[in-house]
Amino acid sequence: DHIFEKVNPEMEKLGYECKCLGGGKIEHNSKDKKIRVFGLSTGYGKADHSVTVEILKKEYADYEITWSDDKK
Repeated sequence: DHIFEKVNPEMEKLGYECKCLGGGKIEHNSKDKKIRVFGLSTGYGKADHSVTVEILKKEYADYEITWSDDKK
């Protein structure tokens, strides 16, 4: 929630209406070109990690990107 609370006011200034659909963590290993999406937000619950992965694949096409419901 800390990131959403920081970003949301700036997005609203630009005319966007934002809603947090959940949270989690992203582990980025640039050396091995791997990204892992996992976990959840205590305040917002778990995001749909499969959606996050599809977004990340656009920018990190040469990475191995995985997701799980693991908390750690």
